[in-house]
Formats: sequence, C-alpha cells, structure tokens
Amino acid sequence: MLDEPTPVLHSARPEDVLPGEARVFRAAAESLSGERRGLRALWPFLGPAFIASVAYVDPGNFATNMAGGAKFGYLLIWVILSANLMAMLIQAMSAKLGIATGMNLPEVCRERFPRPVTIGLWVQAEAIAMATDLAEFLGAALGLNLLFGIPLFLAGLVTGVGAFGILALQARGFRRLEAAIAGLVGVIVIAFGVQVFVAKPSAGGVAHGLIPGLKGTESLLLAVGIIGATVMPHVIYLHSSLTQRRIVGATEEARRKIFRFELIDVMIAMGLAGLVNAAMLITAAAVFHTRGLVNVGDDLQETFNGLGTHLGHHADLLFGIGLLASGISSSSVGTLSGQVVMQGFIKRQIPLFVRRAVTMTPALIVLAIGVNPTRSLVLSQVVLSFGIPFALIPLVLFCSNRGLMGTLVNRRPTTIAAVIVAAVIVSLNVFLLEQTFFA
Repeated sequence: MLDEPTPVLHSARPEDVLPGEARVFRAAAESLSGERRGLRALWPFLGPAFIASVAYVDPGNFATNMAGGAKFGYLLIWVILSANLMAMLIQAMSAKLGIATGMNLPEVCRERFPRPVTIGLWVQAEAIAMATDLAEFLGAALGLNLLFGIPLFLAGLVTGVGAFGILALQARGFRRLEAAIAGLVGVIVIAFGVQVFVAKPSAGGVAHGLIPGLKGTESLLLAVGIIGATVMPHVIYLHSSLTQRRIVGATEEARRKIFRFELIDVMIAMGLAGLVNAAMLITAAAVFHTRGLVNVGDDLQETFNGLGTHLGHHADLLFGIGLLASGISSSSVGTLSGQVVMQGFIKRQIPLFVRRAVTMTPALIVLAIGVNPTRSLVLSQVVLSFGIPFALIPLVLFCSNRGLMGTLVNRRPTTIAAVIVAAVIVSLNVFLLEQTFFA
C-alpha cells in the first residue's frame, strides 16, 4: 500500500478555512504541489504586500514628495528609489517572520523579551499607531474637502464611515479586504500615472535625479523626511500578521515555497508604491519647480489648486481622488495595525470598530479646532520617526535567529544589508528629530 502524501498546508480540509477562502486555500495547495505554474501559481499568494504597500503611499508621502519635487526638481528621485529598496527588504523580512514562526512581530517580542520591555514596546507602538491614524485620517478628509468642498469636520465623519465599510470586509475573509485595498492602490497608481504623462517631465532631468546628490541642509531634511514617510513602523508589525495564518505551510519546504511567492508579492506591491512616489515628485518638479513655484508643495491645498491651474486636464481632481483613496485605505490599514499591536504585545483585544471609533477622535478634534491639515501631516511624520527603531531592530534580530526562523533564517548577506539599512534609517531619523526640535 502506498504511503499517503505529506500535506503541504496545515488545515488541509477546505471546511477548516474561513468562509470565502476555501478556493484560495485549494489554489495555494495546488501551487505548492506543482499543479499550478506561472501566474496561476502566484495568484493565491498575492495580497498581503498590497495591504502593507498602502502605508508607503499614504498622505504623509503626498506631503513630502510634492514638497521635494517643487523645491528641488528631480534632485531627490534617487532618495525615493533608495527608500523603496529599503522598504522591500524590510517588508520581505516581516512577511518571512510570520511564515516561519506562525507569529507576528509583537507576539515574538512578547515571547522573547522581558515583560517590562514588552509593555514599553506596546505603549510606544500604540502612540505611533495613533499618530499614523491621525495623518491618514486627515489626508482622506482633506481629499473630500478638495474634491467636493465638504467642510473638514464633516469630511472627517464621512471618512470614518468609509473606513468602517472597508474594515467590515474582513469578516468575509482576507481575500475581499485584500481586493478592496488593492483596488484603492490601483486608483492611486492611475491618478499619478496620468499626471506624469500629462506633465511631460524632462527625461534628462529624471535620469539625472537617479544620481545621488544633495543641495544644502534643506534638501537633506527633505530627503530624510521622504525616507521617514516611506518606512512605516506600523506595517512592519502588520505584515508579519498578514502572513502568519493566511496560508500555513506544514513542512519547511512548503514554508520556503510560500516565502518565495510572498517575496514576489512584496516586489510587485512595493515596486508600484515606489513608482507612485516617484510620480508625485516628478509631477511636482515638472509643474512647479520649472515655473519657480518652489513653495507650492508645502501645502496640499495649494498643490491641488496649482495642478488645476498650471497642468489642467483635471490634474487637480486626479490629485484629490488619489489623496482620498490613499487616506481611506491607509486609515483602515492603520486600524488593523493597532489591533495587531495590542493583541501581540499584551494579549488583549478590543472590537475593531471600537478601536476605529476611538482612534478617529483625535483627528476629528484637530479638524474641529481648525488646525492646518498639511502641517498636522508633517508633524505626524516626525512622531512616526520615534517608532522606527523599536520595530526595525527586533525584526532584524529575530530574522537572524536560526533557532526561531529555521531554514528561513536570513543569510549572512541579507543580515548585513538589514543591519546597514536599520543603521541608516535610525541615524537619519535621529537627525530629523534633532533638526526639528533643536536646530
């Protein structure tokens, strides 16, 4: 009698999978066993990185990229490219941690670190999650205000309804949530793809911008701001959660195959996010910097008006639509991240909609008292800088631990690259904080 084949996935029966996900589970099993090939094999594994990628095109990126292009033209394109490569490495490691351990980053911290350290990490992570949510919520409200003239406070309430709608999709399984987020990312890609096409940037200028270079302290500050707005601590936590139980390999070989598929997911999603960020900066350079309008990018309202005036072709509406899609999607993802942080660090959980209602309150207060939304966006990015080391350093430590990661442990070159990236990002953010508060 022939031996039964070893199952490649845990929960091998479709009825054990969440409603609406059985088909994805079967397709993943076929991909891992070799029955599916090419794009059909990749399809079941696409999704987690697209949710994470939203944080890389959030309203904070709109503010820094448009300001960078308006002030310095194409000079800082290389910074966006560098930040995007760093993001690919970091998010791939986060996804790998979830696949290898079956735990997310906060859960591993809770198991490996002393209780006081874990509590401290949880407190700072909650503060970072609130700052993140503030930025993203304000961005969506500003998008509604720019597009439809809705007063900012009322726009904030509408944003909350939209975020609730997206979060409700999670109850129907991960695939619908992933599809909704990916669709909103697609809206942002199209919006800025059209703008770049209409703006007709200088090919020579774009090529020159790929060569590393800076012009004075202000360009350095903007470069640091771009990196700070790109590498987001809350999605370092979240990505490991998105992969830990989505498709669970029953063997080391299956887990290695799953990670190879997820690596492609990361490269596609983060690649698109990088193109969007580059498109923002290139558009601002072509439309504003070439006309000497170097300060237009400092305020998103002025950016919106300037695109309509100087570029035409409904570029202002495209900008507003992109900002709205970015704000609503990233606000939903920020709420998911907050849930992962609380559950992982302290084993507590509150209903997702209660968390959404609580975290939207500070943003509504900011809108009600009339604080400039763009200024609030910039300040929130500074607060985010505090949280990067506390997510990034544990991630590098854990992914380099063979006892924890098994065969998915980082190879030496990967660990060296990760240490260098962590050191660069932490150093730049320390510099940004020093310049912000003590210069």
